[in-house]
Amino acid sequence: MDSFEPDGNGARDGNGAPDSLPPPPPVIPPDFVPTRVEEQEPAKKKVVRVPISRRGLGSRGQRISLLTNHFKVNVTNVEGHFYHYSVSVSYEDGRPVDGKGAGRKVIDRVQETYNAELDGKDFAYDGEKSLFTVGPLPRNKLEFTVVLEDISSNRNNGNASPDAHGSPNGNDRKRLRRPYRSKTFKVEISFAAKIPIQAIANALRGQESENSQEAFRVLDIILRQHAAKQGCLLVRQSFFHNDPKNFADVGGGVLGCRGFHSSFRTTQGGLSLNIDVSTTMIIQPGPVVDFLIANQNVRDPFSIDWAKAKRTLKNLRIKTITSNQEYKITGLSEKLCKEQMFSLKQKNVKDDDGEVQELEITVYDYFVNNRNIDLRYSGDLPCINVGKPKRPTYIPLELCELVSLQRYTKALTNLQRASLVEKSRQKPQERMSVLSNALKLSKYDNEPMLRSCGISISTNFAQVEGRVLPAPRLKFGNGEDFSPRNGRWNFNNKKLVQPTKIERWAVVNFSARCDIRSLVRDLIKCGEMKGILIDQPFDVFEESPQFRRSSPVVRVEKMFDEIQSKLPGAPQFLLCLLPERKNSDLYGPWKRKNLADFGIVTQCMAPMRVNDQYLTNVLLKINAKLGGLNSLLAVEHSPSIPIVSKVPTIILGMDVSHGSPGHSDIPSIAAVVSSRHWPLISRYRAAVRTQSPKVEMIDSLFKKVSDTEDEGIIRELLLDFYTSSGKRKPEQIIIFRDGVSESQFNQVLNVELNQIIEACKFLDEKWSPKFAVIVAQKNHHTKFFQSGSPDNVPPGEPFHNFVQHKSITALDITFENFLFMQELLLTTKSVIQETMTSTFVPMLE
Repeated sequence: MDSFEPDGNGARDGNGAPDSLPPPPPVIPPDFVPTRVEEQEPAKKKVVRVPISRRGLGSRGQRISLLTNHFKVNVTNVEGHFYHYSVSVSYEDGRPVDGKGAGRKVIDRVQETYNAELDGKDFAYDGEKSLFTVGPLPRNKLEFTVVLEDISSNRNNGNASPDAHGSPNGNDRKRLRRPYRSKTFKVEISFAAKIPIQAIANALRGQESENSQEAFRVLDIILRQHAAKQGCLLVRQSFFHNDPKNFADVGGGVLGCRGFHSSFRTTQGGLSLNIDVSTTMIIQPGPVVDFLIANQNVRDPFSIDWAKAKRTLKNLRIKTITSNQEYKITGLSEKLCKEQMFSLKQKNVKDDDGEVQELEITVYDYFVNNRNIDLRYSGDLPCINVGKPKRPTYIPLELCELVSLQRYTKALTNLQRASLVEKSRQKPQERMSVLSNALKLSKYDNEPMLRSCGISISTNFAQVEGRVLPAPRLKFGNGEDFSPRNGRWNFNNKKLVQPTKIERWAVVNFSARCDIRSLVRDLIKCGEMKGILIDQPFDVFEESPQFRRSSPVVRVEKMFDEIQSKLPGAPQFLLCLLPERKNSDLYGPWKRKNLADFGIVTQCMAPMRVNDQYLTNVLLKINAKLGGLNSLLAVEHSPSIPIVSKVPTIILGMDVSHGSPGHSDIPSIAAVVSSRHWPLISRYRAAVRTQSPKVEMIDSLFKKVSDTEDEGIIRELLLDFYTSSGKRKPEQIIIFRDGVSESQFNQVLNVELNQIIEACKFLDEKWSPKFAVIVAQKNHHTKFFQSGSPDNVPPGEPFHNFVQHKSITALDITFENFLFMQELLLTTKSVIQETMTSTFVPMLE
């Protein structure tokens, strides 16, 4: 297309010289009357949605008195201000200081040395680039120089290698006698912002702002700093003391370390301090060799896989038992301790030129003969290297001990996870006692920054009133009703609402010891009692003994080769018998092969203790997976669900699953579950997509690929609802969003909800359904206890009058008098969990 715009270089003639200038524009005639230009409509501003405040309290259910792990907080200095300062910490030569531990030590020294120049102000320092005070410092920009002992052995920044080539020599012995060397640091503190403490009070009235978020951030930084000064390991807002009583061995050289979570929360009862039990995984402290033996599950040091050990130990911190000096491991020696040579400078022996002579000596001989240290077994093992690539420093293995409170961030094995769950279990009264002690040990009353804010914390658990909602009635087959008791029900002597028929199926046995003929007979008989008609299996595939010691993936591949060679076509269903009752390594590969590669429905079971109840539970899963319906809610059958049963309504459940620790680079999995066959809500369909690792917001809800084509999740689910619900479009869309933090609520409303609205408009521009977005947070730290009772809170999920402002919040609700019954939330949440477990979690393994 021709353009009337000149190019960026100007017009030029054929010789490269500029053309002559164009003639001037004509002069406007004197009698010219300008015409008024019609005003254009201003561009529409993009709607920004925010969470709505709670409309009121419910009244249904039996009232119950509860205690919660929130402790009331009073703030008296609401007229004051937090002053935010930007901090820069560098070495004398201008290099920035890395490591939070190093920064904290430097800032502490600044406060000690220049207390008068700082008007005696107390700091809240985040360990990186932000520092807060109550009230201003004397000037907006301050520069200080401080001298500090060598901090490289600090727990959070431990790469301290002796100044020598090879193993410790004479210089190292001098260092060991004088373990700290002085270093000079430059610190710049510059004013950044002013935050009114009044913002906390405003937030409690529902007037949240950026200031209130910053104010609560300051309070949490104060808690972190307080824990850091007590020598705790910090993991976000959870703090872990170095106390062996808090350690639980879960196997493999890994310990569960029990600590506590502590954070300030806004509630409808005012500001509170939320304290809860928390657990993180740490490396087993003590001798390095003991850790390696446990980690690799071998009998002695001579059976250790040193290539694997090198990867495991890299960057861990150790201390030597001879000097208590701390170092960071950079690797292992290439040779054994008795063979690894290094050059030892001999100060008293000089050559003809006056240069100090060097003696080639092994690490073993140096420590045994020069240092008079007895080495019992290290001579035949590699040495620990704590030096740099070109300047290695070797220490015999048995002289090294792992420092405590070093986090273990790799994924736990199934057995470790089961052990952790077992050892973390606490009874209500035990948990209350632990939390009370945690508050006392924290000594927050002695924290100067909290005192400067006028903050005082009650030592009593907050008392609240709960309401236990009546259990929803269930509808079974043959029109039979049932009311769950104590949160439980079973299907003994009951028919399913819509049982399926199982025709093309087979049994796969991975070396599980059982009478398969009796198992199949009992399964068919139990299914008949539930209304499920089950034909005889096509075949039973037994694993060949020659593959039993192969890897799980190989065992699954070999089994599938046999299945494909014998089955005439794709089976409707495969029953898989596993040899272990729990934590079978075959489970992940088997599920992935069936679901991801072939789309075959499969049910795993461990036939150790098989009875009618066990078989009934297995059949419930099989029936649901094959499209059957086990039970209905009575209000669903009527239908009489408030709001939902009156007009076509689709219910969505959305969640994102991320890679486990140690697998952070694998794609995240987004799943959306939707109801179908309105007015039912017990039938659902799932859609799954992958997205970038660690991204929480779902980016494939609406995915326009052309003017007429959308490949997003929502279109797929809306069309399914339309066809399964008598060609009705949903007039109401209820969204349950799981797994998002409070800071992401606005993104859910303005990113994900926007995509859903776009998907609706793409299907029909005139279609305007109503929306309700409900964020359900399970991973919070609020716990409830019965007042004066050792028992757990009764089932029924009591809805209480002590709700965190954003704990379980209805967002952007356009319904009038919108009310959901409890069973609706529970049904949708179970849908999400079942879909995630059976559909995409195994694909990650």
